[in-house]
Amino acid sequence: MLTYPLIDPIAVQLGPLKVHWYGLMYLFGFAAAWLLAVRRSQASWAPVAREQVDDLVMNCALGVVIGGRLGSGLFYNLDVWLADPLWIFRVWEGGMAFHGGLLGVLAALWLQARRIGRPFLAVADFAVPLVPIGLGLGRIGNFIGQELWGRPTDLPWAMVFPRDPEQLARHPSQIYQAALEGALLFAVVFWFSRRPRPAGAVGGLFLTLYALFRFLVEFAREPDRHIGFDLFGWLTRGQLLSLPMFAAGIALLAWAFYRERRAGAG
Repeated sequence: MLTYPLIDPIAVQLGPLKVHWYGLMYLFGFAAAWLLAVRRSQASWAPVAREQVDDLVMNCALGVVIGGRLGSGLFYNLDVWLADPLWIFRVWEGGMAFHGGLLGVLAALWLQARRIGRPFLAVADFAVPLVPIGLGLGRIGNFIGQELWGRPTDLPWAMVFPRDPEQLARHPSQIYQAALEGALLFAVVFWFSRRPRPAGAVGGLFLTLYALFRFLVEFAREPDRHIGFDLFGWLTRGQLLSLPMFAAGIALLAWAFYRERRAGAG
């Protein structure tokens, strides 16, 4: 068993102001996304010009925060939200959902595409390789904050999280997610997007792989205690939300390459 590397979740404290590592990870993720978007905007095929990158990243950041918070309320904490409608605004209390954040980003990309007069799928394909960086950093923030830990296990790399009331040796599932949904997803999607692809193919690959990785990691991640399992005694809420995402990704990939084949045959 490995010893959990106890790290203070508060990175900086100035009087009553506390800056948590989780919040800093969001900032680092947005900064990295901006730098990569600037680089990608210089490609000849890029649908987003350099002068449009700032607005793109800012709008997507708002989509992440607003969509993630609304998704947390709708998908995971609906009873809390209904009992206390102002809860949704108290973001400092925690509570963000990736699937809600994804919907928020898609809405932001659609609005951005309309504003700059470019096809939505082209703008989405440009943007999705930026996402895994923030996902990976966010999971590291979860690890430092000792939240979203894994299920009990006797594997040699199991850890006891000090904040765990049961003090059980658990999977460090946040690290699994950082590796799969962050590092590996970024490597594959970025490599795939380095040359022009059929419209929608990059986005389809992202949706498919994220859903697959998330579905697999959920077998090692402890389900939300107030929700438990949704179906069949083993399907978690994260897995349930990932199923339509996987189907959409496969459909988008098939449609993109089908259109390319038809265009080539014509």
